[in-house]
This record gives sequence, structure tokens and C-alpha cells, in this order.
Amino acid sequence: MIAEIPNSLNSVLQDEILRSGTDGSSVVTAALAQYLKTPVHTLFQVSTSGALVAGVYAGAVSVQGLLEHGDFGLGTFANLDGEMVVLEGHVYQVQGTGRVSEAPPTARAPFAVVTKFAPDVELEIEPIRNLSELQRRCDSLRTSGNIFYAVRLDGRFSRVRTRAVSPPAESTRLVDAAKAQSEFSFTDVSGTLVGLWSPGFSSAFSVAGYHFHFLSEDRKGGGHLLECASGPGPLRLRMEALTDFHLALPETESFLKASYQEYGR
Repeated sequence: MIAEIPNSLNSVLQDEILRSGTDGSSVVTAALAQYLKTPVHTLFQVSTSGALVAGVYAGAVSVQGLLEHGDFGLGTFANLDGEMVVLEGHVYQVQGTGRVSEAPPTARAPFAVVTKFAPDVELEIEPIRNLSELQRRCDSLRTSGNIFYAVRLDGRFSRVRTRAVSPPAESTRLVDAAKAQSEFSFTDVSGTLVGLWSPGFSSAFSVAGYHFHFLSEDRKGGGHLLECASGPGPLRLRMEALTDFHLALPETESFLKASYQEYGR
């Protein structure tokens, strides 16, 4: 689409390009996003990782509400009832039993991170031998260590190892709840890795570094990624730099009354 704009507006646009040191596309995209009330390159997070560590598992947002802010991401469900995978506008629940199902709109989450995925990088990468190698490949495509990134990989995996949590006893801390997690192994499986990379300074409220969840193509397996290897073919990698961050804090009683001092050090 080609749009014509008045000379007066074009003059202001050129001045903004010079002032901001960016290009015309970025300025126009930002202006359209504001006018149309559609955020771009924005990461939306519900609650903090420290709240989970402190044992705050009450559902803060519904699946329906979460999808208003993004169609791609990850998280968990109320009372730690499994791992969340948000892919192409659908929210999947991978429970500790291994069961995978699409979560209903009324299901609730105490913690989730989503974005409206619009990748600015898309390419094929050669097979990877392990998760560390995959992270290095992704590192080579990141242009900054001070912004967030959404990462999607699709392809055939020779092996995948995941885990999923199960509901713990009330007020159980995350470190203790994790002891009851289940692990799953998959071989020669097609699927998708849904990932986020967060900068080091975000460790006070998020999970710094890479965080991947896996979902098989047949939607029968998945979970929080522990290890993987791909092949024999290449992986399709898509990545988006996220330069805007929105944190929504819960209004649940458990969140408002919890003490987080020891978890923020």
C-alpha cells in the first residue's frame, strides 16, 4: 500500500527521523500503532517471577484477557496446574500428567508473558546438537543485550526433554513445588519452540536469559524445555526485537499481602 501525505506532515516526519536517529518506517509504525491502539514490539507480562517464587499462584488474569495483549508467549496456570504455551492465538495447557489441552477462555494464570508476534528476522538454521548450541545461534542474531526478544523455532527434533509442574499444597514455595514436577522425553518429533529472551536487568521481575516452552505439532506433548536436539533437516527460526515492556501487577489478596524482599536480592 502506498499512502500520500501532505508536504507539511512530511516535513514534520523528516524532522522526527533526524531527531530520533531512526528510519521513516519506524516512525510511521509507531504513529499508526498509537492511532489504531494496537501495540507493536510490546511484551506484556502479568505479575512477576518473584511472586511465583514466593508461592503466589492465584489466577490473576483469564486466558481471554491475556489474548487481548498477545498471541504468542508462555506462562503457567492458577495453582501451578501445568505449563502454558501461547501459539498463534491459542493457549495450551501442558499438565503434570502429560496431558495437553487447549485452555478455555475462563482459565486463569498467575504469571504469563505474551506479545503480538511480528518477527523481523526469519531464516533457516542448521540442525543443533543441544540447547546450549541453540542459544548461541539465537545470540548471534540478537543486536542488543538491553531489550527483549521473542523467538519461535519450528521443525523436526531428534529429541526433546521437557517438564511440567503439578498443583502443590497451598502456600508451597516454588522451589518445593518444583520437586514434584514430571519430566517427558520425545524422539523424532515435529513441533514448535516458543521462547523469550530477557535482559539481565529484568531479573528483578522476570526470568533473565532464554525461557522456552515446547509444543508438538500434533498438540499431544509439550512443556517447559530442558534439552533438545534437532535434525535431520534445518529449523525455521523467527525472531522479534521487543522494545516496549508492559507489566501488569495482580490485585489478588495473595499478591498484595505477600512479602518479596528476600526474593528481590
